[in-house]
Amino acid sequence: MKYIIVLGDGMADEPIGELGNRTPLAYADTPVMDRLSKKSEIGMVHTIPDGMSPGSDTANLSVLGYDPKIYYSGRSPLEALSIGVPMKDTDIALRCNLVTISEEDVPFCEKTIIDHSSDEISTEDCAVLLEAVRKELETETYKFYVGTSYRHCLIWEKGTVVELTPPHDVLTQKIGQYLPADENLRRMMEKSYEILANHPLNAERRKKGLNPANCCWFWGAGTKPRLTSFEEKTGKKGMMVSAVDLLKGIAAGAGMGISLVEGANGGLHTNYEGKAEAAWKAVLEDGYDFAYIHVEAPDEMGHQGSAERKVQAIEYLDSRLLKPLTEKLDGEKADYRLLVLPDHPTPVRVRTHTGDSVPYMLYDSTAPLDETWDYNEEAGRGSGNYIAEGHKLIEHLFGE
Repeated sequence: MKYIIVLGDGMADEPIGELGNRTPLAYADTPVMDRLSKKSEIGMVHTIPDGMSPGSDTANLSVLGYDPKIYYSGRSPLEALSIGVPMKDTDIALRCNLVTISEEDVPFCEKTIIDHSSDEISTEDCAVLLEAVRKELETETYKFYVGTSYRHCLIWEKGTVVELTPPHDVLTQKIGQYLPADENLRRMMEKSYEILANHPLNAERRKKGLNPANCCWFWGAGTKPRLTSFEEKTGKKGMMVSAVDLLKGIAAGAGMGISLVEGANGGLHTNYEGKAEAAWKAVLEDGYDFAYIHVEAPDEMGHQGSAERKVQAIEYLDSRLLKPLTEKLDGEKADYRLLVLPDHPTPVRVRTHTGDSVPYMLYDSTAPLDETWDYNEEAGRGSGNYIAEGHKLIEHLFGE
């Protein structure tokens, strides 16, 4: 038996008026999910432990079977693992987003955060901008590392875990009350704006109608993670397929394989087909028992507040990933169990994560069910199936 999780990051949502009071998942044209749902168990799972912040870090740890209350040590340290940062036990890792803040002539604290991803800026552009920041701000205490797209890393030697606000939580708001209380971090953020606002690359971005990546935003502080081996924990050899450093970092910490798919960028126009191919090759050709396919696009479209583009992301996941994946598995007559779900909701209305339960769909090619339901939030709630502790979901996938 082979096991696959297809995770649409932030895919769950609320009913939206412009979609006929349906959620993006219910509204989207998803013939593959519609077909599979009739043969599958559906239900709801609570991936975010009570009292913890709703993030892709805690949620994906849950889905992979790691109780966040035991294993979570911060978001950025997991990303640091992915990009090969040599963390010491005394280091603190922080996420360093390159964001867009307003450029009117007002004090820094009165500026507004406009875009947490700077129009999904490329890694190549960010590397140029982060180098300019590094030349001015890097010291023996603070080291910058390039990640993927707008997502980068700051290592603070002998630092402390400080409370910091994710930029996607405060879009359109003035930044003053959300700046770090730590004076050095705050000063570096303000100085980064002075370095980046007039950088030639940002001038070119403005000419193209793109948001400038004009400020470093620090958040997600944490200590060096210590995950137990996924294979030792589950008895399954696992492969991670994701463009996002967070997921690759979790995989690195758990001793899983990591597939680097060309053209996978965490955006709406990622390489869905390449991800499907990487997953089926892992389980059909390379000896892996389990593949975890992470798709960031629904989450990004939720942060952008675009119902239309979130629907498109879900339709791409269905037609460009699930369709070729299941066709290949069925064509090879493989026995497999497939779990489809979000990690958390990212409602278009609020443009950030919430901790509500999410719908799951579990299909077993060797024991198809005979149901009438579709896969969406309402049907999941009406099914009567509920998993209260998200980290136990993977045991359900493995039939334990």
